Amino acid sequence: MTDGTTLLSTERALNERYDAALLDLDGVVYVGSAPVPAAPEAVDKARAAGMRVAFVTNNAARTPARVAERLNSMGVAAAPEDVVTSAEAAARLVSERFPAGSAVLVVGDTGLRLALRQRGLRPVSTAADRPAAVIQGYSPRLSYDLMVQGALAVADGALFVSANNDATAPLDFGVQPGNGAAARVIAHATGKEPVVAGKPMRPLHEEGVLRTGAGAPLVVGDRLDTDIESATVRGTACLLVFSGVTSPAQAVAAPPEHRPSFLSWDLSGINRPHPEVRVGSGGADCGGWTAAFGEGGLRLSGRGDRLDGLRAL
Repeated sequence: MTDGTTLLSTERALNERYDAALLDLDGVVYVGSAPVPAAPEAVDKARAAGMRVAFVTNNAARTPARVAERLNSMGVAAAPEDVVTSAEAAARLVSERFPAGSAVLVVGDTGLRLALRQRGLRPVSTAADRPAAVIQGYSPRLSYDLMVQGALAVADGALFVSANNDATAPLDFGVQPGNGAAARVIAHATGKEPVVAGKPMRPLHEEGVLRTGAGAPLVVGDRLDTDIESATVRGTACLLVFSGVTSPAQAVAAPPEHRPSFLSWDLSGINRPHPEVRVGSGGADCGGWTAAFGEGGLRLSGRGDRLDGLRAL
């Protein structure tokens, strides 16, 4: 784990140092309907090196089979059992609190309903069914009427669970509101905050570790407040990629819980070594770059690989 002041380094590729990669999807493997160009080859190379790969997503809309189908259509080999969703983490969370057969109101899509059935729970759509819990997850077809039913049930005492709390999600044409934004409707109407199953909270991280049997997992993501925080608060190594929503400037300014162990432009970084950042009284050096505080603030000087310059910063 990073100590909060500097990045980790490794002379071996990350696929040799860590036994499993827990890959986020949106912004890491694909953006909208297109794969990140480096992703298919990166996944193949990591597996060939013996690294287990799981696709861990906060998106609760699609079933694991649908996600795997989508990945295969993009050239990324995946089976349904390789996919770990926040819907599955949320369903496990509810199943550990209520007996089999309990009614659960789904404010979301097919992925949530299937995950609940697999845990022996009964998905319903109205507050009149007196559900033990309400689970909300992202759905492009989410209706106001369904949110009303969820709010009525939560107000009546049902446990409120949000599959994830992402405020936004990247698409081909920009950034759209995510499930975290939608969940505020019920939270604001009832005054009750949801229990969150997805990243950065523990349930989804544990689901990924259980699925892969990882002893030394590497979390890979593009979001500081979900992917990276989920790893750092548990002492798990993490790789931040810049193919999604986080900019280099945001990474440099991140607080300790959002500071990654490693940096890469994209997923190809899991198959490469990562250089040391040498920190001293005069600043930080990496490759041919030096970052130091001087008049006017933080300054970067040198030449070479731009990523090394960012590592020094």
